[in-house]
Amino acid sequence: MPPLPDYPQHWQQSLHWQPSTALQSQFQRLYEEILIANQRLNLTRIVSPDDFWEKHLWDALQGVAPWLPEANGPDPGRRLIDIGSGGGFPGLPIALVFPHWSVTLLDSTHKKVAALETLCQVLAISNATPVAQRAEQLGHQPNHRETYDLALLRAVGGANSCAEYALPLLQVGGQAVLYRGQWSAAEAAALAAILPRLGGEVLEVRATTTPLTAGIRHTVVVTKVQATPPQFPRAPGVPSRSPLGKGVGAD
Repeated sequence: MPPLPDYPQHWQQSLHWQPSTALQSQFQRLYEEILIANQRLNLTRIVSPDDFWEKHLWDALQGVAPWLPEANGPDPGRRLIDIGSGGGFPGLPIALVFPHWSVTLLDSTHKKVAALETLCQVLAISNATPVAQRAEQLGHQPNHRETYDLALLRAVGGANSCAEYALPLLQVGGQAVLYRGQWSAAEAAALAAILPRLGGEVLEVRATTTPLTAGIRHTVVVTKVQATPPQFPRAPGVPSRSPLGKGVGAD
């Protein structure tokens, strides 16, 4: 298996943090096991060492950059959900960096969830739990609704749909982290317009330049300020087909 790059200067310059030698070894194992799993099931198209480092490891961790100081200090044991986890990103790298966090890897594709279960067993990632379910269904289950501190969504859909998936799962004071590429004023206005209905508001938007390819990433952080009304999330498929604030039936 090819070795992953370390790039300590990129970690430090962009995130003011870098993995320990032990954690770097865990990242290498994760990479190797993803490549093995990819032979049976297409978990990711990102397989070269540099691409994996930037698009899966670095990108996963830039989304939780404000919490990285906790990785080397007292850990409050947060509860996190990765919605639409797919091949385990961004959830798996975060579970490795924060071993005292409880990480739910949520995906609706049973084959992918089975692969994630195997990965967690092989890599001994005991704090990550893969779940085969839709966010719209999980958001109405008492043991998940309004219980999470953080919800992460990457490559899941439009921002308004992501907000509807995430906010019912967050406790008041929790944060949804939306991994975006470009982020326009129109998208920002559309999201801000519907968030009060879900009990949320935009906390910040961080623009970041990727270290190797100099691309632009935006991280949109939504905080939950009050309980989400019980009708949200709507039925499976509705948030993506008819996002809040857009068109007939969106309300």
